[in-house]
Amino acid sequence: MAQNPYLLAADNKPELLPLLRENPSMASQQDEHGYSLIHAAASYNHLDLLRTLVREFSVPVDLRDEDGETALFVVETVEAARVLVEELGLDEKIKGSEGLTAREKIEAEEEFPEVAEWLKAREGNAGGVNGHSNGVNGDSAAGLPPVPQGLSVTMGTMNDPAEDGPGPNPEIKRLIDEFAARDDHDTPEAQAELRQLIMQVISGEELSGDRNVRARQD
Repeated sequence: MAQNPYLLAADNKPELLPLLRENPSMASQQDEHGYSLIHAAASYNHLDLLRTLVREFSVPVDLRDEDGETALFVVETVEAARVLVEELGLDEKIKGSEGLTAREKIEAEEEFPEVAEWLKAREGNAGGVNGHSNGVNGDSAAGLPPVPQGLSVTMGTMNDPAEDGPGPNPEIKRLIDEFAARDDHDTPEAQAELRQLIMQVISGEELSGDRNVRARQD
């Protein structure tokens, strides 16, 4: 009696790979409902088998069943979703015949919320760099590397310095330059003078042109 490859895949039986190596075309076959070994491996969380099917037997990772659904629609763990999407390159935005993505369908069925949350987080990261949520359109972010999971990036533009008013006070710049040139700039006394200068700048106090920024006397 011929062995059923779908049952072997579901149970991750060791007999499956020798069978497929004898009949490589069997790796990409689908039953009358479009169910494939990719769907079985993903559904039962057989991650090594999933990788082998795609990498060794060149099974298309985006095989769809009769409902237009990829293996991502049947995963039950984040690990399986991550292998499909991040390692094997499956597009998580593919929609089934109902017009839903895998994330939307999993979310609606409320069976594997952690998978739905992981996929939703990926969508948020993609939108943060390439969408409008951070005020940057897709063209502006073209060529940027993907944002690590769990992080978001806010992008914007800097104002022209000429629009921000006058530049730094030349007197402050002169005093700081003189302080930096001193031999004793790292002594407690010099640091105290620097703190006083900073406090004057912060408070807006008038700075005297003859402020005592003196060279160290030996």
